[in-house]
Amino acid sequence: MKIMFKYFFLIIASLYGVFVFGQNTTVNQNSLQLNAITTAMPFLSINPDSRSGGLGDAGTALSPNANSIYWNTAGISFSKNKMEIGGSIVPWLRQLTNDINLYYLAGYRKFNDRNALTFAFRQFTLGEITYTNDQGTILRPDKPSEQEAVIGYALKLSDKFSLGVNGKFAYSNLTGGMIVAGAQTQAGVAGAADLSFMYQNTDINWGGKDGELRLGATMNNIGNKISYSSLASSDFLPMNMKLGGSYLMKMDAYNSMTFTLDLQKLLVPTPPIYYQGNMIAGKSNNVGVISGVLQSFSDAPGQIVYDATNKPILVDGKAKIVKGSRLKEELSEITISGGIEYNYNKVLAVRGGYFHESSNKGGRQFFTFGVGLKYNIMQIDMSYIAALSRNSPLANTLRFSLLFTINSNQE
Repeated sequence: MKIMFKYFFLIIASLYGVFVFGQNTTVNQNSLQLNAITTAMPFLSINPDSRSGGLGDAGTALSPNANSIYWNTAGISFSKNKMEIGGSIVPWLRQLTNDINLYYLAGYRKFNDRNALTFAFRQFTLGEITYTNDQGTILRPDKPSEQEAVIGYALKLSDKFSLGVNGKFAYSNLTGGMIVAGAQTQAGVAGAADLSFMYQNTDINWGGKDGELRLGATMNNIGNKISYSSLASSDFLPMNMKLGGSYLMKMDAYNSMTFTLDLQKLLVPTPPIYYQGNMIAGKSNNVGVISGVLQSFSDAPGQIVYDATNKPILVDGKAKIVKGSRLKEELSEITISGGIEYNYNKVLAVRGGYFHESSNKGGRQFFTFGVGLKYNIMQIDMSYIAALSRNSPLANTLRFSLLFTINSNQE
């Protein structure tokens, strides 16, 4: 028990260091104007996994489980179990309403040491909405919802490298076919793919302690743009790239600690800046999917220079930009998340983490905490978000996950 408390206090001390790092990053971004990137179907980016939810939403390089299809399908080929299935419930945005929920079901089946198939289904319910006309007359109630179905394949290329690919179908019905501003609305339909890689080395000894190193990389939600009306412009899916690493340190026969870190960037064009109807900084985001992915690495408009009357200084119709601010804004689009997990005898897990997004790109900044209990073939995980902002809609968010391991003694 003394050992357990020693590691628990080590987790708290480490998270304090992460907090200091996150705060410094926020200060460095204050000079940039607010220019958040928005996408269609943002529900595709809601993490359903309670384990990674307790680690600051970092899961790209964690050891595999049934929820790995969301984070990194490639890792499933390294699983020691033949089959797992799990479900999650995430009450969402409880600071705003009490009837938005995410339901998630996922699992995998390994056919041999190299090949595995995996699946996932999510249902995102947005509660009940009552539609009214301009005079406030009630037209009808509706219950908008969104769904995603995913099938994935994991292939072990060697003892240390693996590849994963997912195909997915997403459906988003937010308006129920209502006529809005004279336009007939419609459901959004998308087909998309994920590509993932994993490196795993379970034969490491650092500082006299055995350990396991995992490195992961993914590209997610690469698919068509969607529109909810024939008169509206099309929007990108939340296409993104994740890079992650984790290290499992085996302290002794009963105690271990896992350290993990993720970097994530949206592969979606940054909105340009307009003045009096003219684009004065950045690049047009009215482009195709492939062009949008490539453009997303170099299209940040940067910080505009204003004159004494608070008007942008223009040169040949383009705004004067603070030197170095374009690169600074590109870097600010990278979110950083990480956490630490203490595990006792593969039965009890205690987790903590931190998530940081720059203030000019949305400002999501929060601590996370979580616990996990495993008994025989069943594992229960729970995580909690402690937002740094009192007004954050993510504050006090809980996630609950239940996993079942089937045929754990792989041949």
